[in-house]
Amino acid sequence: MFDFMSTELSDEETEALIERAAKQIERRGMEVPAVLMLEMHKPLSYVASQAAIVFAPFLVPVLGYNGVHDYSRLLTRRENVEKLICRLEAGAQTAKAATEAPCNT
Repeated sequence: MFDFMSTELSDEETEALIERAAKQIERRGMEVPAVLMLEMHKPLSYVASQAAIVFAPFLVPVLGYNGVHDYSRLLTRRENVEKLICRLEAGAQTAKAATEAPCNT
């Protein structure tokens, strides 16, 4: 249980976590606030990962042990935050293009 940060995420695990987080953000329609928050706090991503460990007793009932463990490892690398931002922006562009499609009436 106390093996936080013992191993890094594999590329597949990283992509899966980013995709899962992006889908949850998109489902709630919070792409713009999420990108803004992530851009502002990107330099503090490592601190956020450590804070997730410190507040794990409060986060585990909400996110589950594996969720806290995985997302704390995801946040340790700044490039993972950048990947999440790019994924959210790409999803927003796709949604925008779909809503702006011309009507064939």
